[in-house]
Amino acid sequence: MKINPKQLERAMKQMGMQMAHIDAEEVVIKTPDKEIVISNPEVSKINVMGQETFQITGEVSERSREGVSEEDVEMVAEQAGVSPEEAKAMLEKTKDIAEAIVKLKKE
Repeated sequence: MKINPKQLERAMKQMGMQMAHIDAEEVVIKTPDKEIVISNPEVSKINVMGQETFQITGEVSERSREGVSEEDVEMVAEQAGVSPEEAKAMLEKTKDIAEAIVKLKKE
């Protein structure tokens, strides 16, 4: 059974649903101990009565989050007004960018 795309779009609108394609190169989901990386993703944003959800398909891989990236170190150092060495040490301790910035600003 084939579904007419225009009929599907009209039915979705009647139910209060809106769908949009997002052109993405890579999707990264960060967890405390690893990153889930989705390469060559197909990403759709679906809005149902103000609630946004994302549907993502693609090639899934994982990588460890043991170290801290230079980008994170630079951002924490800039935001907290400290040296990169201090920023890196706090990031390694907290494993959280926002927490590292807050703690460094309090010191």
